Amino acid sequence: MTTLTDAIERPRPGEQPGNDFPAYTSTHKRAPKRPALAIAHTLTEATGPAFGLDSPAPSTADLTRHGAGEALGQRIIVAGRVLEGDGRPVGNTLLELWQANAAGRYVHEADQHDAPLDPNFLGAGHTLTDSDGNFRFLTILPGAYPWRNSYNAWRPAHIHFSVFGRSVAARLVTQMYFPGDPLLALDPIYNSIPDRDARERLISRYDPELSEAEYALGYRFDIVLRGRNATPLGL
Repeated sequence: MTTLTDAIERPRPGEQPGNDFPAYTSTHKRAPKRPALAIAHTLTEATGPAFGLDSPAPSTADLTRHGAGEALGQRIIVAGRVLEGDGRPVGNTLLELWQANAAGRYVHEADQHDAPLDPNFLGAGHTLTDSDGNFRFLTILPGAYPWRNSYNAWRPAHIHFSVFGRSVAARLVTQMYFPGDPLLALDPIYNSIPDRDARERLISRYDPELSEAEYALGYRFDIVLRGRNATPLGL
């Protein structure tokens, strides 16, 4: 049973990724070496820009039709809720996602992976949660891809999510993984979270009720912003 105190409870040790994780080699260079400083928000940060109820267009939640044809790969539906720690829904909040295509390549000039690009898949979308915190995306199962963290290192299939508050100064970022992926046990980003239960909150669950027959597989993924069941953030 959750209580109001869950919503304001700080994460317990081990439930969030650390700034410097030796196995994730690039964190050693970019992790802060000094204690964080509290910087007061200015009027601009506190009052705008703000996200209204008229944006974004609902069609951006469908990532499979950005070109002349349909994106290649296994269609999947990703749905869930954005929640506070006490279970209250976070409605009318802006939710973004971005991901690699079915071959494991991002539409970004910095991605030089030797895999094909899909002209009909941009790999990014956004939507607003409804009054009950629900969201739904139609997209493509992302492929694994190599990265140079270590010899023969591959990132497991994943989708990046970002949740905005009422202004751009309030933003949280996380990643969603897929059940049964053998690369999870070897991935230093996923394993930078010491607590096993917290890590597993990043894994979506297959939902046959969400799936559409002969069309798309369905995966559930809730994002809990704080409390003892909070989704690990900052990944």
